[in-house]
Amino acid sequence: MVVNTFGKLFRVTTFGESHGPAIGGVIDGCPSDFKLNFQQIQKELNRRLPGQSHIVTQRRETDKVHFFSGLYDNKTTGTPIGFVIYNQDQKSKDYLHLKEVYRPSHADLTYMKKYGVRDYRGGGRSSARETTTRVVAGSVAKQLLKKIRIHAFVSSVGPITLNKSYKELDFSHIENTPIRCPDEKIALDMISFINKIREEGDTIGGIVSCVIQNVPIGLGEPVFDKLHADLGKAMLSINAVKGFDYGSGFIGTQMRGSTHNDLFNPDATSTQTNFSGGIQGGISNGMDIYFRVGFKPVSTIMRTQPSVDYSQVQKVLVEGKGRHDPCVVPRAIPIVEAMAALVLVDSWLLNQISRDERNTYHANRSYRDWKN
Repeated sequence: MVVNTFGKLFRVTTFGESHGPAIGGVIDGCPSDFKLNFQQIQKELNRRLPGQSHIVTQRRETDKVHFFSGLYDNKTTGTPIGFVIYNQDQKSKDYLHLKEVYRPSHADLTYMKKYGVRDYRGGGRSSARETTTRVVAGSVAKQLLKKIRIHAFVSSVGPITLNKSYKELDFSHIENTPIRCPDEKIALDMISFINKIREEGDTIGGIVSCVIQNVPIGLGEPVFDKLHADLGKAMLSINAVKGFDYGSGFIGTQMRGSTHNDLFNPDATSTQTNFSGGIQGGISNGMDIYFRVGFKPVSTIMRTQPSVDYSQVQKVLVEGKGRHDPCVVPRAIPIVEAMAALVLVDSWLLNQISRDERNTYHANRSYRDWKN
């Protein structure tokens, strides 16, 4: 595979497999002379941890990140930042029965057809464990974007939906329950529903909503690198994501233009409504950016399903074993926030340099040169 890098100026390359010795990454293009908060990075990783509650996979990993380069005296040097997270709780034997079997709705067949080989242990590179490295890089990006606030939360699980505007919610309540829904009553309903689904040996999908506040005007590079296009690509690159919409989204297709248009306030620096979702013409307009990310049900279920073996002739029966999430959305929260931060910091860096400079931009530009 050659496309394991995300970003243009702030670039993140990830490596590793679910059941390999480690996963890790390299962050290139981070400005120099910026002091990192390592406790904050670990805090973000802990939000994604497996085994953190009874409604997620019980795989036990500490996910302690180890940095090997690009730092001196806890400050960035402008050179590549290398890091690694060691895998500690692999149970590859749980996958032996799948060694020569294609699992329904997994990446088994497509990886085999494309590369001629696949790592059957936990899905190998196609495993969502790869997203741990994105959380590390996203936490660095978040720290660079000091004034911007990114809040993701679970807004639906199956048919249970939080039917409130984000403006009615208190984001400080997101972490109060293991489902990470800021409405406690709805959160309890979601948890009960997931428990029921799990007891049935099944899985369920859901929606993660994200709100980005204090975004400056001017982020986004039309026409092909519009801000919402980059956000969409980032979110759709996350495992199990099936859909992305922002602002009014598909509901906007049912509205008339006279209602959907965001009329300017007298100062012309804000609008009366925000159906645009903080982005117009592919460029941030200073209003809140908000979007939704749809996650499918986890493909591995604890039920017997028909499938085929490598010969694609012999029919077989497969059943999930081991430790798996009955619903991925609670642990997807820090991943969604991380990918949003990576898009924004990349766009912000692009915006700090003139168009004439862009072909000769050097990644070792000091943080103090552009932070204000």
